[in-house]
Amino acid sequence: MNTLVGVARLGLSVGAITAVGDDPFGQFLIKELEKNEVDTSHVKVKNNMRTTITFVANAPETGERVFIFYRNPWVRGTADSMLSIEDIDFDYISDASILHVSGFALSQNPSRKAVLSAVNHAKKVGVKVSFDPTLRVDVWDSERTIKRLYSRMLKLSDIATFSREEAAFIFGADNPEKAAKTALKYGVKVVGIKLGKDGALLETKGEQTLHVPAFKVKAVDTTGAGDGWNAGLLVGLLKGWDPKTCITVANAVGALVVTKRGAITALPYKSELNDFLKEHDVNFKV
Repeated sequence: MNTLVGVARLGLSVGAITAVGDDPFGQFLIKELEKNEVDTSHVKVKNNMRTTITFVANAPETGERVFIFYRNPWVRGTADSMLSIEDIDFDYISDASILHVSGFALSQNPSRKAVLSAVNHAKKVGVKVSFDPTLRVDVWDSERTIKRLYSRMLKLSDIATFSREEAAFIFGADNPEKAAKTALKYGVKVVGIKLGKDGALLETKGEQTLHVPAFKVKAVDTTGAGDGWNAGLLVGLLKGWDPKTCITVANAVGALVVTKRGAITALPYKSELNDFLKEHDVNFKV
């Protein structure tokens, strides 16, 4: 959802496919998405179910965070994990340019089956698939299951983005460049690896690895920075920017996010992003 809001704030049309409970938290989330111009017509409200809640604990010195989840397997039957195949409007997916998938949604059934059905449909009709593993080990049954499902998703993905830690976990490679090249072997065409204060790298089939340094900012809260980075990259790919511009803009969005508290609250609008780029002598307007 953070990525969707990030893309919307940069001026493109987006919609959410997910489920919330019939409780005040679900109502709040729908209103928040609508406020940020995300189409919520395909957000299902599950009767007699609770909306998943996540607490984020921040380290004041670094802005790094720890997530504490109230959903499966810790709390049974929360709405997002109960998204079913019957909840998916496949025609809605057919009208998209990119279907962006969070690996978090693969951690439990029936949402796992629903997401994989959506992805298979996207591939069938020529819609590109973007995958962010969103690795949160404690919402899965086992690490073996995580790797099996991620491997399956990567074989279906056109675009995949990882944090340094996710890349090391999935590919068993501490070297991000090596991990990115391994991802290409699954059939992924564009691979991004977010390296925090060290910037990010982009690997595309048949091209040299592109490594662009980070913008120097004071980090207050890193929550949502990776999602913002995804948004910048996806907007660039949709608009046909060259790889260096894509990764530079993605780095700028991520940098702006860490300067404020929260995730959605920190995602920049196009004017803020353009001001930031200008301040850092980047001769480019989004």
